[in-house]
Amino acid sequence: MPPGSIGPKPGRGLDFNPTCFSHPLAADGYTLAHRDPAVRQFWVEHCIASRRIGAHFGATLGTPCVTNIWIPDGAKDTPADRLAPRMRLCEALDRILAEAIDPQHNRDAVEAKLFGLGAESYTVGSHEFYLGYAVRHPDTLLCLDAGHFHPTEVISDKISAVLLYVDELLLHVSRGVRWDSDHVVTFSDELQAVMQELVRGDFLGRTHIGLDFFDASINRVAAWAIGARNAQRALLLALLEPTQTLRQMEDDGDTTGRLALMEELKGLPWARSGTCLPAPRGTNRYGFPR
Repeated sequence: MPPGSIGPKPGRGLDFNPTCFSHPLAADGYTLAHRDPAVRQFWVEHCIASRRIGAHFGATLGTPCVTNIWIPDGAKDTPADRLAPRMRLCEALDRILAEAIDPQHNRDAVEAKLFGLGAESYTVGSHEFYLGYAVRHPDTLLCLDAGHFHPTEVISDKISAVLLYVDELLLHVSRGVRWDSDHVVTFSDELQAVMQELVRGDFLGRTHIGLDFFDASINRVAAWAIGARNAQRALLLALLEPTQTLRQMEDDGDTTGRLALMEELKGLPWARSGTCLPAPRGTNRYGFPR
């Protein structure tokens, strides 16, 4: 690999997270919501340091780093007290985010999860908890992870609802199979729906799109390339969609035409403004060389 092909380059950003797990002081499943003040303080200081690392990334690379906080805190079985851990978490987050950092260098995000292994019955940092926190703290991004909700629950339907109340979102584009398995992102209906919502609502300028998947059973570079390309394809298709035409059909009550056009667009990778453009010379209909 040629010298300089890997390393800091202006405009090529890095995101970061504090990784509040896989540590002896997280062995009982609690970190920022721990009942022991000393353990809690350890993780608070860790997250403060992580924010400063993120700010260094952003200052060095010239594009903001998103430092995202996710914690595993929760209970395997039904707890007697759901409130106290959430009060401790809220207080810990306030301390972590107290230091003013230039938003051109670092942006903070908080991430919810429905459940985890060993935390099936109770999650301290639930979606409702972090949504409330982000609404109360406008400088904090809310993270929506595609794999962190019920298997039949989708984040595409949450985007427009949440952005009525928070300034910006962080998305973790992922693919959960029965649970938060982080399979490689495929060109699924939900992936397309996420990108369509961002374009139709004019939310691209308020959304940080992150990819959150891995598969060690296949070539890791190929996994990264396949998933990233699928996300790009879905975004491209959304940008080429004749959104105004679809809205006019909806306003006119032409739901049949709306459905027909939406379905037609799925098969027209070179569609734009309701017409099908020919594929470039020497390629097949998908743009690959013949």
